[in-house]
Amino acid sequence: MTLKILCVSNGHGEDVIGSQILQELKKYPLPPDLVALPIVGEGQAYTIADFSIIGPRQRMPSGGFIYMDGKQLWRDVKSGLLSIVLAQLKALRSWISDQTNDGHQVVILAVGDIVPLLFAWLSGAPYTFLGTAKSEYLIRDQNEQLLPRSWVESFLLSSGSVYFPWERWLMSRKKCGAVLARDDLTAKMLKKKSIRAYCVGNPMMDGVKLKSSMELMSGNKARMLEMHDQLTITLLPGSRSPEAYANWQIILQAVTGLLESFPQKKFLFLAAIAPNLDLEAFTKQLLFDNWQTEQEILTQNQNSILQMPTDKPELTFCFREKSIHFPIKFISQNKNASLILNQQAFQEFIHQGDLAIAMAGTATEQFVGLGKPAIAIPGKGPQFTSTFAENQSRLLGISQILVKDPREVCGVVKSLLDNLEQRRLIAKNGVKRMGGSGAAKRIANFLINLNWV
Repeated sequence: MTLKILCVSNGHGEDVIGSQILQELKKYPLPPDLVALPIVGEGQAYTIADFSIIGPRQRMPSGGFIYMDGKQLWRDVKSGLLSIVLAQLKALRSWISDQTNDGHQVVILAVGDIVPLLFAWLSGAPYTFLGTAKSEYLIRDQNEQLLPRSWVESFLLSSGSVYFPWERWLMSRKKCGAVLARDDLTAKMLKKKSIRAYCVGNPMMDGVKLKSSMELMSGNKARMLEMHDQLTITLLPGSRSPEAYANWQIILQAVTGLLESFPQKKFLFLAAIAPNLDLEAFTKQLLFDNWQTEQEILTQNQNSILQMPTDKPELTFCFREKSIHFPIKFISQNKNASLILNQQAFQEFIHQGDLAIAMAGTATEQFVGLGKPAIAIPGKGPQFTSTFAENQSRLLGISQILVKDPREVCGVVKSLLDNLEQRRLIAKNGVKRMGGSGAAKRIANFLINLNWV
């Protein structure tokens, strides 16, 4: 009897986490058969890693499910939301039935929030839930005391858990072999609700090749000394279409404000664009804002493009085996800043940034986990709304500075530049909140040794 593990996830960040865990499972001497079902988008993280995908895939106007308002929901319904969800559920149950009839053992790893958790329960197969979207830090302080909330939130969270009763009901089913929480505090609170909860690490940091704590703190200290010479800012507009395009316009307002407020300062902006997005939409907005294209300059590292531009302006496309990379450089009108767009340099960009202007979920948390500050600007959503940003700010503590308007970014940057002690505290807090790397390997080992129902 062959063990088959199906990973169900709903979003680009969740797909990346799921793919990392499957890749660790693949390393075992006798690995299980590994398959994926990405609920949102096209699941590029799985296809790049050569994992089979079941069920139909289709981009929705909202880019996701949970953070939609009524207008976004209606747009998705008109675009075929109900039909795609029903088709995915049908494909899921059909695949499980076929595999079971062939004598295989099928189990599900649900990664994300209630959507994949619900899919797992509806499948009828044994499942484990990896909850990446919620943490007790959203509602509790460092002393584990509940934070002040509105009366509506207090009512919904009256049971003393960040997870709602219907979510915990799905976690407590007999078919749910385990719930993997993103931190010890969340696992502790779920155990109090008689849920089989564990914490074996936060896989979000696996994708950024985190250095050791000593190296990290040393690197941050060195950057603190250099920030007054040239400031490198990572731009994170998010991964969900079409929201990321609207976020990009807001981020560029903040960038323009920085250039106007610091006319003598050198800036390098590194825009980490998700592979599933249309890069042309980002370049058009830059050209509209009077940025000029600059020829790509490669450093000694093959994929490194972090030097300030010096050559004749020219739009450059860089082709590499089996994939197309688009590192495109722009230079500002006053020549004191360059901006690089790339869809294949996420790790390099978040490591090189001194700080981030962020309107993203997972990417922001990974940046903060490197011990660096992120300035967040709420957008119109459906994901990165004021509510989402406020929740994320609670989750990340002092490492995320929340502003209401892009024009406020300049003041925050000035404060960070002038306050060395604040940057030191942020460096320590980010590492503490997000944890270290290696979680995907530990989760894979946990799944292999789990006594599935």
